[in-house]
Amino acid sequence: MVRITLPEGQEHDPYGYASRNHAVPIMAAAQAFSSSVYRDSGLSLREFEGARMRTAQINGCQICRTFRAARDAPAMFSVGGETPGRMVTDNGPPPDEAFYDHVASWRSASDFSDRERLAIEFAERFAEQPKVLSADERFWARMHAVFNDGEIVDLAHCVAAWVGLGRVAHVLGFDTVCLVAPAAERAA
Repeated sequence: MVRITLPEGQEHDPYGYASRNHAVPIMAAAQAFSSSVYRDSGLSLREFEGARMRTAQINGCQICRTFRAARDAPAMFSVGGETPGRMVTDNGPPPDEAFYDHVASWRSASDFSDRERLAIEFAERFAEQPKVLSADERFWARMHAVFNDGEIVDLAHCVAAWVGLGRVAHVLGFDTVCLVAPAAERAA
């Protein structure tokens, strides 16, 4: 259920309606932040998607759990029908569906690299235990063993965007209507 009042005919795009009619500058800044995450992240696509999916699971966002960056981001962030030049989707091969299926069980799944596993763990702890995460020196030693400082800052801002904006979408009910049709639906 959408938690804002929508005029008749706007039920199909509650986020779009809100962005045009409520807190317009804030909504524009949120969109710019989200776009930058997908355009400018230097993380591998698998690291990015592992952290994004774990955040989506924690937030409960319906759209985010079915979203696949390689499939959906180019259409979502296109401007005037043209896809942006550079995107995170250029950062390596896309994960398969088994990858997404195993994100929730990342501790015991064998199909993640050390970096992917740490990105997922970081996202989970950032979303659920930020105070504990910030003080866990053993975790930070593991992070610094495989990520440089720039990559850590990149990952932290990606997760911040997903946690914050995903929770807004879920709490306000904007995640009940998909903003990007899956590739099969767009082709039909």
